[in-house]
Amino acid sequence: MVQLTSHSTSVSVEGKGAAEFTATPKEGETASRGRHGEADFPRHLVHRSDAEDVFPTGWTPQTDTQFSVSARWPHAHRFFAPVSGRYQDPLLIAETMRQTTMLLGHAAFDVPVGDQFVMWELAYVCEPDRLLLDAASWDITVDVSCSRIRRRGRSIGSMHVELLLHRLGTVLARGGGRISCTSAKVYDRLRGDRQDVIGAPIPLLPAVAPAEVGRTDERDVVLAPGPQRNVWQLRLDTAHPTLFARPNDHVPGILLLEAARQAAVAVTPGHDFLPASVKTDFLRYVELDRPCWIEARAVPAGDRSTAGVHVSAIQDGEPVFTCTLGSPSGLHGTAGNQGSRPDDRQNDQS
Repeated sequence: MVQLTSHSTSVSVEGKGAAEFTATPKEGETASRGRHGEADFPRHLVHRSDAEDVFPTGWTPQTDTQFSVSARWPHAHRFFAPVSGRYQDPLLIAETMRQTTMLLGHAAFDVPVGDQFVMWELAYVCEPDRLLLDAASWDITVDVSCSRIRRRGRSIGSMHVELLLHRLGTVLARGGGRISCTSAKVYDRLRGDRQDVIGAPIPLLPAVAPAEVGRTDERDVVLAPGPQRNVWQLRLDTAHPTLFARPNDHVPGILLLEAARQAAVAVTPGHDFLPASVKTDFLRYVELDRPCWIEARAVPAGDRSTAGVHVSAIQDGEPVFTCTLGSPSGLHGTAGNQGSRPDDRQNDQS
């Protein structure tokens, strides 16, 4: 794999091909003001409809296959909430990786808007102490290296990405993934018989107790009680403003990652689990209208300072998603107090 090195420690976006995302909005989409008053770039480039859920702010090409992307993390978010009021949510890393990859797919590799990205693999390792909240702005730089690029006409068919996230000259996390791109026409042919489920009512299952899975609000719980210990049914709230940010014909990947995190918290004594490392395989689409079972088990860690959990999602008797997560041991309750800002929740109900 390509070894990433930091291109810079600033988030300026200068040079040929750079963008600060004041681009012309997509037809039917109006430009809006972001969290700090800057003009938002068209949100469809990262497949998000709400500016609160958009983290990239600009990009600069370094070579034809290496890029620097600037991003901003909020101090608080309605879903990616601070953990115990102390840590940034590590799943911000995964979501920033996802958005960065789609942004570059569209902006740098000419993937048409409307084509579908499929994430097959995603992994990251972070430094938890560097996620401790402070008063400074959370401006992030993401250095990206793309490799094993398979072209499809002017666009791409697939590629591997490696990412280095840093802030104030300090590395926060390293990660990577493998994606493929499917044209809208081919996707319609592959998934045409499943698109009738878009907008159809999906029964909302009862939630497990939020405190058992590291949440404070039942609306953020994605696990329902299962038939046995350490087995749950996936709980889908298609009205959730972040997990279902737009209509979809399958379960979004970020929801599966959240299910893995919640399962890991649930099986860890004291519910002390901070996902400092994640290694995930998305094996196939997870359907919205069929039961999906989430199973978790502790796995041996390399040393006593780390706790590990392996999570599998099973649908129709077949594995559809696997994830191995690692957490520093002895967090003293840090993972069990993740919540949302009351003002954001009030806004969600308006």
